Amino acid sequence: MAERRHDLAEEPAVKRGEPGVLLEVKGLSTDFVMNRGTVHAAIDVSFSVREGEVLAIVGESGSGKSVTSLSVMRLLQRPGRVIAGEVLFRGRDLLELPEKEMRAIRGDQMSMIFQEPMTSLNPVFTIENQLVESIRTHMKLDRKAAFERAVRMLGLVGIPSPEKRLKDYPHQMSGGMRQRVMTAMALSCRPQLLIADEPTTALDVTIQAQILSLIGHLREKIGMAVLLITHDLGVVAETADRVVVMYCGRVVEEAASEELFDRPLHPYTLGLLRSIPSMEDTEDDEALYMVPGMVPNPLNLPAGCAFEDRCERRGARCTSEVPELYEAKGRKVRCFLYDPAGVEGLCA
Repeated sequence: MAERRHDLAEEPAVKRGEPGVLLEVKGLSTDFVMNRGTVHAAIDVSFSVREGEVLAIVGESGSGKSVTSLSVMRLLQRPGRVIAGEVLFRGRDLLELPEKEMRAIRGDQMSMIFQEPMTSLNPVFTIENQLVESIRTHMKLDRKAAFERAVRMLGLVGIPSPEKRLKDYPHQMSGGMRQRVMTAMALSCRPQLLIADEPTTALDVTIQAQILSLIGHLREKIGMAVLLITHDLGVVAETADRVVVMYCGRVVEEAASEELFDRPLHPYTLGLLRSIPSMEDTEDDEALYMVPGMVPNPLNLPAGCAFEDRCERRGARCTSEVPELYEAKGRKVRCFLYDPAGVEGLCA
């Protein structure tokens, strides 16, 4: 029997006007209170995502990227809790909604691809049960129509023989296959906002390109916005319109993607970009650049700039004050080098 062809042409396009702000995060702070102390995982985080836009949040492990996305979706597990801020989705503060209303938004208007698909799929139910029921719940389709849509979505994310694989349980699939199932589940209800936490983890290069292409096509076709959480700067350069860089729970730079890669301002952003291997590096004995030092203990953050101990341009002010997020050269950057009041005490 010939394999059925799955095509984005089957997805009806959405007519769009001038894009407006879809998601606005204002002063979001998230803590984890533990016996050893309190971890300030996200500190006064603010950003916005416009309709049809791809905003990437990048940074090292522990920078607060995933915690921020889980806070937006209200999916934090204890002992994590949001202690301040607003998360406005089309003007409604998600942090103030009853759980029943929030559940109706998740998976429908907003959906998420999680970093660990095995922990997000129920091991005692088949893929069909989980994917078809999700489609029926949010799209109000009968079982036959929901099944057909589930088959089409699995085909779109590159799963061969999707009708057969719907009968599988999660443990019968590889990590990469489960990641594709999660992607199909997240995209199946045509969300207005997709939050993708390391969406290409555990996927080979060919499937990575396929998933990113699918997300890009759906963005163009249905106007879906994407909040992309990743440490992969290659993916960011290829897909993102704007970039937010986080370090130790704080936003340290925000800029248009092209500007950020062409002219990084924050010393941490510069270090991240310098550590990317380049085809122009021809000397075999030259080691890759590494940002010096270590990320500080989150239970004992320094009094001043969290990056101060690793920064080649630090000054006396950096050890005692936390810099604000300054407007500089058409972007935002948290560094005293761009304080309009002056940079006395900083190294040249």
